[in-house]
Amino acid sequence: MSNGATVTHRAAGRATLARQHLLERTRATAAAEIAHLAGMQAQAPLAPYVGLWTRLHGFEPAELSALHHERRVVRMALMRSTIHLVTAEDAVAWRPLVEPVIVRATDGAFARHYHGLDRAALAAAARELTEQAPRTFAELGALLAERFPGRDPAALAQAARAHLPLVQIPPRGVWGAGGGRIAHTTADAWLGGGPGPNRDSDADGDGEGPAPRRAPDPAAMLERYLAAFGPAGVMDAQAWSGLTRLREVFERLGRRLRVFTGQDGAQLYDLPDAPRPDPDTPAPARFLPEYDNLLFAHADRTRVNPAGRRIPLFPGNGAALGYFLLDGVWSGLWRVDRERDRPRARAAGTTAAAAAATARVTLTVQHFDPLAAAQREELTAEGLALLALLAPDAASHDIRFAPAP
Repeated sequence: MSNGATVTHRAAGRATLARQHLLERTRATAAAEIAHLAGMQAQAPLAPYVGLWTRLHGFEPAELSALHHERRVVRMALMRSTIHLVTAEDAVAWRPLVEPVIVRATDGAFARHYHGLDRAALAAAARELTEQAPRTFAELGALLAERFPGRDPAALAQAARAHLPLVQIPPRGVWGAGGGRIAHTTADAWLGGGPGPNRDSDADGDGEGPAPRRAPDPAAMLERYLAAFGPAGVMDAQAWSGLTRLREVFERLGRRLRVFTGQDGAQLYDLPDAPRPDPDTPAPARFLPEYDNLLFAHADRTRVNPAGRRIPLFPGNGAALGYFLLDGVWSGLWRVDRERDRPRARAAGTTAAAAAATARVTLTVQHFDPLAAAQREELTAEGLALLALLAPDAASHDIRFAPAP
């Protein structure tokens, strides 16, 4: 495909699916896949487990849980001021880039509470408190309110989140931990290695005090975005990251990128050697977790949501609800329900774990359009594999189909 060639919505969709490993599962490690995907949206703490399962051969939840405990991945506010699961390296590199986005979003919600607030003093106090011991936002807000009397504790905690690189520590995000307590410390304290790249420090070691703060360069971040979600336009990259004024960054990348024309006439940028498969490449049925970035990482989502349907944002931990794809496009929702055996069927002294092993689990597939027999068969096979991940000890796994509400 030559520079300037037109890329249809379907072709753009197949290119993104290939990079997302949704055309074919990959044998990459979980850590490598999280890096390749430029992070995974993770407001629902267990959603990345389903997101990795649907992309990786032989994924086991224990692999991602170990990465949390080993501090090789972290959960923190990043792109669009939303919680993402990223590698430790990306956490350090990207948090300074998106800090203005997080501050802007926080000010939009809490600005009336910040009039006259010394934000530098607040950030210093929050750093001290969260590095003394991990804190929930409720705990942190109450402690900050003692130092900044008359201020709303929740607003103070949110200001700390905006001005500090706070990470959510395990057991939050660990499989089998029930979601976990949401306790925070700084990325510097959790990951070690001293000040992060956007903190003032005597960087040259000359003893003359803090070095000037350098503005982080988003170019490398944009290349990572294209590797995971391209081809994409300026507005797409801005929708994914929350950053603004990215056209000049794309232009600065210049010959390192190829430029195409989208079906609607917009410019689309891409890495020269990124996969762009034939638009007729088969796309298998895939189950995605809630908040999966595939559905949210573009301003123009036509490539995966051609009908322009509103994408629901489910509450919960992230391993019981989600979306599914047919032929590469969003085609419906899924839900997992667990039915326990009646108490009279349990032997005396049966543990909770043993009782859970008798659960009957049903995956309900809610489809937007009528399904052909072959589509039902494909979804059934993939759905049973999903249930094997989510409820391996269940007495039975059932699949149910129903029209989407």
